[in-house]
Amino acid sequence: MRVLLLVPSAPSSGNATSAERIRSHLIAEGHSCLFLQNDELSTQGHIRTFLEANGISAVIGVHLHKVGRLLQGCPVPFGMVFGGTDLNEDIKSAAKLAVMASVVRESRFLVAFTDELKETAERLWADSRTKIHVQPQAVVTNPSKNFDWRDYLHKAGVPLKPHTLLFLLVCGLRRVKDPLFIVHAFSDWHETHPDVFLLIIGPELDPVLSAEVKNCTANMSGVWFVGPLPQAHLHAAMSSSFCLVNSSISEGMSGAILEAMDLGLPVVARTNAGNASLIRHEETGLLFCTGEEFVLQAGRLVGDGLLRHHLVTGAKNLLERSHSLKSERRTYARLVHLFI
Repeated sequence: MRVLLLVPSAPSSGNATSAERIRSHLIAEGHSCLFLQNDELSTQGHIRTFLEANGISAVIGVHLHKVGRLLQGCPVPFGMVFGGTDLNEDIKSAAKLAVMASVVRESRFLVAFTDELKETAERLWADSRTKIHVQPQAVVTNPSKNFDWRDYLHKAGVPLKPHTLLFLLVCGLRRVKDPLFIVHAFSDWHETHPDVFLLIIGPELDPVLSAEVKNCTANMSGVWFVGPLPQAHLHAAMSSSFCLVNSSISEGMSGAILEAMDLGLPVVARTNAGNASLIRHEETGLLFCTGEEFVLQAGRLVGDGLLRHHLVTGAKNLLERSHSLKSERRTYARLVHLFI
C-alpha cells in the first residue's frame, strides 16, 4: 500500500516526530510511505491532485483540524492521529469543532495518545467511539556524539561555570506552550542560587510571542533563549543538562518529556492532563501549578540526589512498560489494514 503521512507545517514539532516514527513502522511492514507537511499541500484541490499523481491509496493525518480540514471529501480512505491542541484547544471554537466533526465522520480510524484524549473525543463524537484507538507514543533518541553543549553555550555568550545546573525548557514558541510562565520565578531563584540557569530551546513559531520571549530573556538574569537545535544536538544537550522543564497550558503527549525520560533527564512539568498521563508526581517526575511551586520542586531536585535517581528510574520503567516501539508498530500495522 502507498500511504501519505500528512502533518502540520511546524519545524521541529512533536507532530512531525510522531509522523516520522509512524512512517518507519509502515515501511518496516512493507508499505510505501510519503511524508509531507500541510503547507506543501495547502488546499483540498492540491491534496486530490497529489494523490492521483503519486498513486496514493490512503492517508494518515496528524492533527484533526490543521490537517483534517484538508482531507474532507478525500477520494481515498484516511485515518487521523489526534495532535493535542486539536482536542485541548481547537474544540473551544465552534467553527473548528464543526470541521473536526466532519473529519471524524469520514475517518476510518482515530488514534489518541492517552485515555484522557480518547474520553474527550468520545464525549464529543459518541457515534464514532468504535473508531478511536489508544496508542501511547513511543520514543527514539539519538544524541550526537560530536556536539559539545557547554562549548556551544559558551560561544553563544551564556556565562557558564563548571558546576552550573542547566534546566531546559524545550518547545516551539506558541501561546499554548506558555514559555514565559516560570521565567520570573526562575530568575528570582537564580538571584539567590546563581548556579541554576534556564535555557529556552525551540523554533520561533509565533512572531509576536517570540519577540516577547527574546525581550524578556534579554533583560532577565539566569534565563536565556537559545533558539532551535537539530534533534541530535538537542538530545546531546539533554544528556548534558540537569533537568527538563515543561510549562505548557495543555499537552497531548509531550515528545520532549518522553525524550528526556529516555535520556535519563528528570522532568519537572506543569500540571495538565497530557503531562499527568506521563508524570506520576514523585514517581516518574515532579508536577507544579505555579512558578513558585516550580521553584520548590526544582529545589528539591537540586538538593536530593536520591530523589533524582528515583525519578529517572521510575521514568525509564514507564517507558519500558507503556511506550515501546514494538507496541506502536503493531498498532499502526493493524490500523493500516482498515484502509483495505
